[in-house]
Amino acid sequence: MTHRARRSWPALLCSTAVVLATGLAAPPPAAAEEPVEQIRNGGFDDGLAGWNAYPNPSVVDGRGCVDVPAGSGPYSAALQQPVPLLAGETYRLEASVLSVPATQGNVRVVVQAGPDLNYREFLPTKKVPLTPEPQTHAWTFTPDTDYAEAQVTFQQDITNVEAYRLCVDDVSLTGGAAPEPYEPDTGPAVRVNQVGYLPEGPKRATVVSAEDRPQRWELRQDGVVVRRGTTVPAGLDPSAGVEVHTVDFSAVRRTGDGFTLRVGEEESHPFSIRADLWDPLRVDAKTFFYTNRSGIEISDAIAPGYGRAAGHVGVAPNQGDTAVPCQDPGDPSQLLYDEPWTCEGTRDVTGGWYDAGDHGKYMVPAGISVGTMLMEHERTLTADVVDEDALGDGALRVPETGNGVPDILDEARWKLEWMLRMQVPQGQQYAGMTNHKVADVDWTGLPLDPAADPQRRVLYRPSTTGTLNLAAVAAQGSRLWAPYDEAFAEELLEAARTAYAAAQAHPDLLVPPPDAAVDPNPGSGPYDDADPSDEFYWAAAQLYLTTGERGYETDLTASPHHRRDSFTADGASWGEVASLGKLSLATVPNELRSRRTLQASVLRGADRYLAIQDGEPFGHPYAPTGGNYAWGSNGQVLNILMVLGYAYDLRGDQRYADGFLEGMDYLFGRNALNQSYVTGYGEVASKNMHSRMYANQLDPSSPNPPPGTVAGGANATTSTSGDPVTSALFPGGCAPQTCYVDDIGSYSTNELTINWQAPMGWVASFAADLGDGRP
Repeated sequence: MTHRARRSWPALLCSTAVVLATGLAAPPPAAAEEPVEQIRNGGFDDGLAGWNAYPNPSVVDGRGCVDVPAGSGPYSAALQQPVPLLAGETYRLEASVLSVPATQGNVRVVVQAGPDLNYREFLPTKKVPLTPEPQTHAWTFTPDTDYAEAQVTFQQDITNVEAYRLCVDDVSLTGGAAPEPYEPDTGPAVRVNQVGYLPEGPKRATVVSAEDRPQRWELRQDGVVVRRGTTVPAGLDPSAGVEVHTVDFSAVRRTGDGFTLRVGEEESHPFSIRADLWDPLRVDAKTFFYTNRSGIEISDAIAPGYGRAAGHVGVAPNQGDTAVPCQDPGDPSQLLYDEPWTCEGTRDVTGGWYDAGDHGKYMVPAGISVGTMLMEHERTLTADVVDEDALGDGALRVPETGNGVPDILDEARWKLEWMLRMQVPQGQQYAGMTNHKVADVDWTGLPLDPAADPQRRVLYRPSTTGTLNLAAVAAQGSRLWAPYDEAFAEELLEAARTAYAAAQAHPDLLVPPPDAAVDPNPGSGPYDDADPSDEFYWAAAQLYLTTGERGYETDLTASPHHRRDSFTADGASWGEVASLGKLSLATVPNELRSRRTLQASVLRGADRYLAIQDGEPFGHPYAPTGGNYAWGSNGQVLNILMVLGYAYDLRGDQRYADGFLEGMDYLFGRNALNQSYVTGYGEVASKNMHSRMYANQLDPSSPNPPPGTVAGGANATTSTSGDPVTSALFPGGCAPQTCYVDDIGSYSTNELTINWQAPMGWVASFAADLGDGRP
């Protein structure tokens, strides 16, 4: 498929001490003799390029504007842009500001940089009165410290009674020196899996080098050389934009910690060689779901450092999910629907997991996330090489431990019960379908604890795709809960049947795609999908596996996806889920006559991924269409690794296990940026994911994401459809693997989401099950 941007919102940074990170690796440039313009697109000739604006940003009459709803509090509206500042330089900031209608307050103008630093001694916070006619203002200031990433901000300073539009234009900041092109700090040229390798598994590395001859390498443990060899030149890697060599030290069987790989003067980050390497990640990767729960207090005893009050339970200022209405007929998104839509009364939609960096809860990513988690559990029932107790009762960090149910099912149930609450009751329009999402009516800022979210919540119109996601996972869940809770299993199956029938009755109730003129999704992501045929196939497959009924078998075998290749170079995603149905049909015992054919298709897909991997000098089995790494590319990689894992389960061929392990290397540091994308795992690991809850970069009292959280990863569309951070750093584009920044403002590369965290959990379990690498 064509991978659309998963999100369409700005990186929302709006507090009196909020700043952009000051350590993005590019040092401030040397001073220039003539003042230099630091603001990009200050006249808004290129739309909002370079600007972070919220809420409801637009360009009106050539000005950058935000439409501020009535009752919005201080700092809830802003236009801001990152800039470099040099110590001792005198800067002049100038801008034209207006509001329509005139507000009873001011706009707060401030230059910010560094935790809790607002430059009040250089540019005291200015309160500019707002009038319908543009007023030009100017200020000067002199910083005493270099800042690679400061921030110019025009920000609401009041709680407004009436709605108004805030606009700025002709913004100019002169002084300092011309910004240098952004160059990420990639560390040593030798790139390894920074966590390590299994004793009997593949052990490979990549070296950035333009040398055309093999180079000598040394494997060291605590500084002592334990193995030597020579590199293999691989030439230019277009996805990384550099020339590279590869290293294979798979013959090493020595175990322990403190290993490094040295080539010339370059020495890798340290790593380990141990059989228990991935055991902690199996647990950590799933703790994320507990700390992301909505509607329940998070216990610091269960997840130390992550305790917080229950979110969205209606305790002021939170308006809660206990009685949520549907969208008003006059909401902007209604303009994009075929016909106006509303519903009766309110619904209790508490619970579930927060989807990503915002506080929305969405049916489509919920489905693939819960489905993947259920597949992880079901594999313990079907695979030969598996630790059956590793996901059982008492194995994970969940409050339900000790109830006799596998902990992974307890965690999945928290989200499944929310999905059931999203099903439209009988007697209402679209009964049996599910509302597409519940979300804030408008964007909130970072950081923001869920319990402090003041926005009103609304339910969006039901969708065919969201409904089929419930049908699929409720059917799958029904057979898995049957041994533990028969009543719940029956409830799930009834909901699945009802949802599937409702989707058949409304097969084209689709979500409108984003529109440049009308934003249909203020405060939430769209998750639009023009083709629900893959969701129909997935749902029919799960209903057939649970019931064995001929009707569902007929539906799935008649689907074009049953014969189509579902294991493409792009990998699975929330918009392409047919492969989930095939993987279950191939591995879960059933009487389908074409089951062997499906198993063969899984193996062919795995063979294709191994062939891709052979051509990738960084060892990952991901070569997307056109070479463009997708939004959430790490999620695509993880879903591809799942196919390799299932291929190993089906055939027991060591090639698939080895390919799986080598593919993991990319996620943990063997990549163009020398970056581990998983918090707490590796010498240089991502930690500043885009999130309102885990916002340590902005507020030291807020935690970083919990260990085991995977970042979205490289996104080759950052220069055109990315966030303000990456669009400013990569105005001319970037080599696909390098399009990533570990910054909380980079929502297009660095967001966390349940739909790529779920395959992270599956992959961690499979890796741990491999033991020393050759079980």
